[in-house]
Amino acid sequence: MFLLTKAFKLRDKANTKLADKSFLEHLEDLRLMVTRIVVTLLIATITCYALKDTLMDLLRRPIVVVWEQNQQARLPQTINPDTWEKAKRASHYSSVLSEKAKASYFAQFDNPKLSFYAQCAGYYRAARSLEPHEKRLQFIQNLPNISEKEKKFTLDLLKDETLLPDAKVDAKNNVIYMRSLKPTETFMLSLKLAFFAGIIVSFPFILVFILQFVLPGLKENEKKALWPALAIGFGLFLSGVFFCYFMVLPKALEFFYTYSGSMGVENEWRIGEYIIFATQFTLIFGLAFELPVVVMTLVKIGILDYDIMSRTRSYAIVSIFIIAAIITPTGDALTLCMLTAPMTLLYEICIWFAYFTSKKELEQEAAEMANYHSLLESAPGSLAAGHNRNRDHDTEYFSKSPEEQTDSEGEELDDGVSDSEDDSEQETIFNTIRAPYDPFADEITPGAKDEDDTDAEEPKEETPKDLS
Repeated sequence: MFLLTKAFKLRDKANTKLADKSFLEHLEDLRLMVTRIVVTLLIATITCYALKDTLMDLLRRPIVVVWEQNQQARLPQTINPDTWEKAKRASHYSSVLSEKAKASYFAQFDNPKLSFYAQCAGYYRAARSLEPHEKRLQFIQNLPNISEKEKKFTLDLLKDETLLPDAKVDAKNNVIYMRSLKPTETFMLSLKLAFFAGIIVSFPFILVFILQFVLPGLKENEKKALWPALAIGFGLFLSGVFFCYFMVLPKALEFFYTYSGSMGVENEWRIGEYIIFATQFTLIFGLAFELPVVVMTLVKIGILDYDIMSRTRSYAIVSIFIIAAIITPTGDALTLCMLTAPMTLLYEICIWFAYFTSKKELEQEAAEMANYHSLLESAPGSLAAGHNRNRDHDTEYFSKSPEEQTDSEGEELDDGVSDSEDDSEQETIFNTIRAPYDPFADEITPGAKDEDDTDAEEPKEETPKDLS
């Protein structure tokens, strides 16, 4: 109820014509706005649900990039992660085949080097089962019936104990496709994914409905400026989504993937946890980039201005850090800084926008005052002279220090006419102009008293003389 009351006050301040609306009428407007948003989200969600497979591939892309970069840093330059995965799988399935059967098996692949990589993968997986690392190297060095080329490549795979390639078969699929531990989990995740995608698609319409509720009764010029503002707001939202999708999300996933591996923990994530994490992360950055829209709306309403924003800049930055720490799904400092840095930059841009807005308003006020002075100067001579004297007196008064202003109060101007006399003169002139002319008025002689004058003196009663 408190938040609703505050929202309704913002509406009344944005449009004074709504001040006469009752609380129930405001609630009716709120109900209409919520209904429009719900219907729009429902249509967008149904549309996105039909494209759930494409959306799932897009959402998997960051983890694919993380896995490929992580494995490429562990493999020699002559092989890529996909070929390494095929080599491990081929080595595993062909281990029970004879030499002729293996030759027939590898002939089915387009890559002629796959047989070589599969043989090295078998040696590598066998060496990984040994401990410590020196025994692995010694095992490869003493292997019989191994070519020097195969030995060199296998030793390159084992050269760095801290950066060993993954030896498990289908390691990529285990990381990318993940696992579903409940019968209904995949279906519910499809609905969640379609809902989050629907928010992104329908965000411009949601923004229109919200602004129509917060800023009703816009003028024609303000309505024309609303659509570019909406385009800027949607552009900022997409900028936040893309910035998170291509920059922040891969960095965060890489950090957690590498950290788990350094702790000896296998990265076999659940599909549900990953989708919720990725979608919330992306939407949070998109909404965070809407900070200029919120701030400039408050400036337009009159709650904020340049002076307040410039004086409270340090408090705003601290507030941004606190809000980012609360809404960020992760607790690492890297993600926090990657969210607060663009938000702080956007807030600084808002301060400059508020400065130019206030500067424009001051210029308009100065132009209106200049027009007012020019109109007064073109008035009859006595009015213009009085106005010029007052303006010169005000200019001289405000140019003095506060002590001199106090000492000069009540003093007369240089022309010998005091402020009270000047005001009485102007008042007499205005009264003379406004007084109607009555040709039938009787001439009143000086000193004569009106018969109806209640203040006329009553005759004094004579004191009777003492007859005695």
